[in-house]
Amino acid sequence: MRRFARWGLASALTMTVIAGSAIPAAATSRPLQTAADDLHRLGITGVQALARVDGVTTSARAGFADLERGTPVPRDGYFRMGSNTKTYVAVVVLQLVGEGRLSLDDTVDRWLPGVVTGNGNDGRRITVRQVLQHTSGIYNYTNDIAALGSKEGYLGHRFDHYEPEELVALAMKHEPGFAPGTGWDYSNTNYILAGMIIEAVTGRSWDREVRSRILRPLGLHRTSAPGDRPTVPNPHAKGYQQWEPGGELTDTTMWNTTAAGAAGNLITTPTDLARFWQALQRGKLLKPRQMKQLHETVLAETFQDFMPGARYGLGIMFIPNDCGGYWSHGGDVPGMSTANGVSPDGDRVAVLSLTTQLADEKAAFAVHQRAMKAVDDVICAPVR
Repeated sequence: MRRFARWGLASALTMTVIAGSAIPAAATSRPLQTAADDLHRLGITGVQALARVDGVTTSARAGFADLERGTPVPRDGYFRMGSNTKTYVAVVVLQLVGEGRLSLDDTVDRWLPGVVTGNGNDGRRITVRQVLQHTSGIYNYTNDIAALGSKEGYLGHRFDHYEPEELVALAMKHEPGFAPGTGWDYSNTNYILAGMIIEAVTGRSWDREVRSRILRPLGLHRTSAPGDRPTVPNPHAKGYQQWEPGGELTDTTMWNTTAAGAAGNLITTPTDLARFWQALQRGKLLKPRQMKQLHETVLAETFQDFMPGARYGLGIMFIPNDCGGYWSHGGDVPGMSTANGVSPDGDRVAVLSLTTQLADEKAAFAVHQRAMKAVDDVICAPVR
């Protein structure tokens, strides 16, 4: 989710080489470990990092899984991926498009009649493509979720259950930010609607479709949607949220992620997430026409201040860098963030999971920049 719109990484304990190939592991292990050390110093309590460069995989763990006990971050532990969930949802929608079961030009109202209405919202004017690309103009409902706004809100509402219709209804209390197709702004409401459209088309929930169409075929046995379960499977590092600049950290590991739904509730591990990104870019999930549609981008207008040149496709973002650029989708939930990147050919991938959300904008931006550089170092690593 993008309620806490920062990406980052964390500190360092150990680097382990998992697999070997023609490229020395040191080509990526040293920069990865250095980044982990840097980000720990920037205030991140714990980190997992994984990089795969042309067949060589390295992983790093850093900092603490539990601040009170001082235990280390687990190797390849579970974490909430947040908005990276959107890429999985977009892939399912595009698979359905490839099967001829719906069109990207279908209106939202065709599949969800009367759901997007009121205060200037009109599902008859919004297409499935605009929902997936954040060009719908629909308000971001997460701004109104009490558990995301303060420590008191979190403690009082962390176990609240939400139906998708309730989340969309929160957004419908607000006027749209712009007319459909005339601008770009990130809104989690779009992907709640995408999940509802999947169910309307298939008769099955979006997470069941993700499981049968993506997780099982790729063998991603450690990726799942938790439903109402507020815990993260073991082993995992706890997530910590800072609500005010300079304030204390709150353990936010316990959370009912129905508040995120199809916009960001999947749980995974670094290995599983890296495998997903590589499979996607290597064409294992979508037909060529749908791959092209996935990668048709528009300028991510409201992200330019902290991510210059970023462009958004259908549930996926293109980040330019010195060696061309990479595909990505970050994610944030209370106390946890993920950053990642995969080369266009799928041969290089980086996944970073961090377990602190900082409230100070300068500190959070510094974490974001250092994480971006860590991904750049992996994607642009020299061939040896």
